[in-house]
Amino acid sequence: MKEKKMTKHIAILPGDGIGPEIVAQAVRILDKLKADGLDIDYQYAPLGGAAYEEYHHPYPPYTQEICQQADAILLGAVGGPQYDTLERSLRPERGLLAIRKDLNLFGNLRPAILYPELANASTLKPEVVSGLDILIVRELTGDVYFGEPRGIHTLANGEREGINTMRYKESEIRRIGKIAFEAAQKRNKKLCSVDKANVLETTELWREIMTDMNKDYPDVSLTHMYVDNAAMQLVKAPKQFDVIVTGNIFGDILSDQASMLSGSIGMLPSASLNESGKGLYEPSHGSAPDIAGKDLANPLATILSLAMLLRYSFNNEPAAQRIEQAVGQVLAQGLRTQDIYEVGCQKVSCSQMGDAVLIAL
Repeated sequence: MKEKKMTKHIAILPGDGIGPEIVAQAVRILDKLKADGLDIDYQYAPLGGAAYEEYHHPYPPYTQEICQQADAILLGAVGGPQYDTLERSLRPERGLLAIRKDLNLFGNLRPAILYPELANASTLKPEVVSGLDILIVRELTGDVYFGEPRGIHTLANGEREGINTMRYKESEIRRIGKIAFEAAQKRNKKLCSVDKANVLETTELWREIMTDMNKDYPDVSLTHMYVDNAAMQLVKAPKQFDVIVTGNIFGDILSDQASMLSGSIGMLPSASLNESGKGLYEPSHGSAPDIAGKDLANPLATILSLAMLLRYSFNNEPAAQRIEQAVGQVLAQGLRTQDIYEVGCQKVSCSQMGDAVLIAL
């Protein structure tokens, strides 16, 4: 019998703008881990504007094949003003939507992490946010954004009416619940399910299923919270949360709210997963074309996205923690890229920040 190959395959999509610069620093970290025994290989492919330049499509068959065969995908960023005049189907952002649909990436993981050294960067008081570490698990392919029927109609009396439909099937709730409960098991074993079960039947079902699933994860402490209260609590006492799981529209709002608790979107990684645990990992920020090619970008969100890749797709917690601890050490040394710089710190370039994390490893 042929021995099963255990090597993990990563598709690397540098993308546009600052994407190639920040991805290059993450790949240096990956190379170091590989040299230390991590059994991986990787292959590059274009996505977004870069793909359009080469293949006249933001998600060409070449990239699609590489991503379908990979165990995980690391993405930089897509987009740029030079593509704004393209027809909508060819714009870089359509490539991102296409890859999510192609790989059925329904589970979005958005951490909001604030390193103590960056507490002053937040708009909230340092004592409220210092040490913040929240993970929001958002269902990404259902809910009111995709529910049918939808549209704008003209009634018999001539008045126009807009319709959107909030709906979730039990199977959709259970699969995002599985991701959330398993994520909680990897962290502090606390899961808060956010809904509006007092007025919305869709989320009444959501709460019922999350409660039922808790039986399969007895080590996880499950609580429930209405979305309006959750929004308030994220500002009032955010450190009470560990993992939050919620639907698409609530998750869209709460994850953006939580991201700003950290003070800089340049520090925030993200992941989008499918049922097999395959994921697309990317920084939460955009392509920042104004600083592209100037070695000024902050690569830490991309490096932390690599840590998420190792944790959630490869189930390699030690390697993930090693990266996160290295980032913490670099910040503790006072090194800052321009987006997180403050007086008294040492301003460094994108590549210099990569150097520092590599040394800290």
